[in-house]
Amino acid sequence: MARKANSDSGADAAANPGRLKQIALTYKMTRRTDPKVGLVLAGVGIVTFGVFLAIGFVLGFPVYLGILGFLLAFLAMAIIFGRRAERAAFGQMEGQPGAAAAVLQNVGRGWTTTPAVAMNRSQDVVHRAVGKAGIVLVGEGNPNRLKSLLAAEKKKMSRIVVDVPVHDIVVGDGEGQVPLKRVRTTMLKLPRVLSGPQVTAANDRLRAMGDLMSNMPMPKGPMPKGMRMPRGGKMR
Repeated sequence: MARKANSDSGADAAANPGRLKQIALTYKMTRRTDPKVGLVLAGVGIVTFGVFLAIGFVLGFPVYLGILGFLLAFLAMAIIFGRRAERAAFGQMEGQPGAAAAVLQNVGRGWTTTPAVAMNRSQDVVHRAVGKAGIVLVGEGNPNRLKSLLAAEKKKMSRIVVDVPVHDIVVGDGEGQVPLKRVRTTMLKLPRVLSGPQVTAANDRLRAMGDLMSNMPMPKGPMPKGMRMPRGGKMR
């Protein structure tokens, strides 16, 4: 028992430095694009703690409300830091190839993502996500060129999964487009019309069809800029 307790405490001790290191790396990354993040967090913490401490003196319970203020100040700082870190991450991803696929991979449970189900010579890409809202095709690249890619994929989906709704999203800041940071929110707002078994059945049909990534060997990492696409405009 003592040996097990020692091993558990050792695992916790090893995990804590890892978490602290991850937080430190996230803070450094955030500060590169948001230099005022440190001042903002300090201000939020001091103001929150100060307000509760002042209320504690007025009510005659400075110790209790001081402790509560400290805990709430830490919580407020964590929330603000998380939001600013997320904003900074999206800012760095904006315009990078494959950014939409990275967002789709983190939409949440219940979604199955297949990156790059269609691509043209100009490296405009369509990714696919399947969930209870149906099929969502997410295109990143030139909006005009993406129209034909999305139309072809929607036509293909209508032949394979007839009863499943198909939505399309074009990532960008133009009219009718969805900013990268709002792709996840947009998908989660879609009405859920499929049951779990229906989602599984749709995924099974799509896997049987195959996709770009499974049917064609692709190099790991970013696609080389000079890579030429096969004739025909789209890879299947």
